[in-house]
Amino acid sequence: MPKPKTKDATPTQWDSQISLLAWLATCVSVLSFLFYFQRSETLLYGDAVAHINIARRVFDSKTPGLLQLGTVWLPLPHLLMIPFLVSMKMWRTGAGGSIPSMAAYVFGVVGIFRLTRSALSAEATNDRVANLAAWFAAAIYTANPNLIYMQSTAMGESIYLAFFVWAVAYFTDAVRGNAKALTKCALCLTGASLTRYDGWFLAAAIAAVVLVDAFRSEIWFEAGRAALQGRVTRSEKKGASAPRVQRIKVVLIAAAAPALWLAYNGIAYRNPLEFENGPYSAKAIERKTQSAGNPGHPGSGNLAVSELYFLKAAQNNVAESQWLQRGWILLLFLAIVASLILWRQQITETFSPGPLLFLLIPVPFYGLSIAYGGVPIFIPQWWPFTHYNTRYGMQLLPAFSLAAAVLLYASMRYIRETRLSAASALVLVAFVAASYTSVWRSGPIALQEAQVNMRTRNQLERELAVWLEHLPANSTLLMYLGDHVGAAARAGFPLSRTINEGNHRVWKQPTDPQGLWERALANPSRYADYVLAFEGDPVWRAVHDLKLQEIVDIHVSGQARAVLYRAR
Repeated sequence: MPKPKTKDATPTQWDSQISLLAWLATCVSVLSFLFYFQRSETLLYGDAVAHINIARRVFDSKTPGLLQLGTVWLPLPHLLMIPFLVSMKMWRTGAGGSIPSMAAYVFGVVGIFRLTRSALSAEATNDRVANLAAWFAAAIYTANPNLIYMQSTAMGESIYLAFFVWAVAYFTDAVRGNAKALTKCALCLTGASLTRYDGWFLAAAIAAVVLVDAFRSEIWFEAGRAALQGRVTRSEKKGASAPRVQRIKVVLIAAAAPALWLAYNGIAYRNPLEFENGPYSAKAIERKTQSAGNPGHPGSGNLAVSELYFLKAAQNNVAESQWLQRGWILLLFLAIVASLILWRQQITETFSPGPLLFLLIPVPFYGLSIAYGGVPIFIPQWWPFTHYNTRYGMQLLPAFSLAAAVLLYASMRYIRETRLSAASALVLVAFVAASYTSVWRSGPIALQEAQVNMRTRNQLERELAVWLEHLPANSTLLMYLGDHVGAAARAGFPLSRTINEGNHRVWKQPTDPQGLWERALANPSRYADYVLAFEGDPVWRAVHDLKLQEIVDIHVSGQARAVLYRAR
């Protein structure tokens, strides 16, 4: 038998199908951004506003530098935004923060296509059924209404998903015998680990598999090479095997990002786990919420309930109807069963079940995060009947996409009756179409969450921006940016003209009375021309008893009272 070209075993080339898919995804990305931008919905999320301003203050601050990146949110999305936020207009409109998300969306679409095609067939570009299934998976991922909205914002979901998908895609190539793909997988894990903490869990899982394979007769990769048995020569199989030393190197690369973040927190904040247990961490916010008399998440301390909330959030991201939502879980279950059956029965052929299993990593991660990490997910159907972090369910979108593709592939490849095979394929397509139609009809739940939770906040920031725009040029403003930094961005008020909590020297523990922020709070009139205080924040407490001239007092229902003072 003539030996195949390398591209058939590990499809790394940028072929015509991928080029076409990338252009289609780019069109969807740009058109959806323009749609939501025109409706002023790209900055509805308070977190999106915070992200662009964290990136901006790295260079636009009285104390610029990388310490402005803070501690709770991982730094890569902010670093990617910086070049696009140098422009004042891109900062004010938030468009600069959307560009990395949009680019990541396109790479994620291409990645899910590559992953599906590699997982289903070793002869990827020559297997028409595998290619058709890959297009189906890419369509599910591309057309998801919630992802289409989120990629138009400055949120990090599409960035993480791109790294997530490509990490699994390269790992699949490595299993196929491409040793270089393992290093690319590790680099993608580094990117994922610097984007979301989900990436740490993913990196640990893949690193564990690689280590076990390195020290226990290479069981995982031997299975992958066995799938190509009869197609490559013995010397080629030997050359495709990644040496044990290289695999350990890959593990070290994957561990570098978490180690770097722990070191940064340890050096800057004197606490390597500042992001986990510091005053701005999820646990601290949960304690503050409970101390205010609000009930905690029903899944706190209960892993089973936490998993149910996450899975329900995942269903909400792909369908609106309760029956359609259950259909996605059934589809996922059937795909897992089909994957294992195909793998057991066709181990000498082409199918690999590993990718689908890795794409299920979000299930244990979010269950543990909700139960023990203080990360809440609230969904409108269950108590307390509200929206919060519903977008986290989007992390299962790659698994749903690949699961549907696996079933399509199985029905077309292994159902011998042509009519039954075609009927099965049509049922799958109709199911996805009905699900997404229901979401578009009611509106993406990620957009609903932003509309429900941020309406009054955005109203307050718009009113404040009008007043900030009329402050004299070169005047200085004392303000706590944490809650309403969007007011400064909307007004185009440079952050370097503000004295804010970001000017606190974080390495000075436990207090820093000589820091600019602390000195300005102690004597506002000496350091600032104007003061913007929100009821209850540090600036409010500092100036409440001072007899400063009040310029405007703004009340918006559901938001803290805001007062703008003349300090001198």
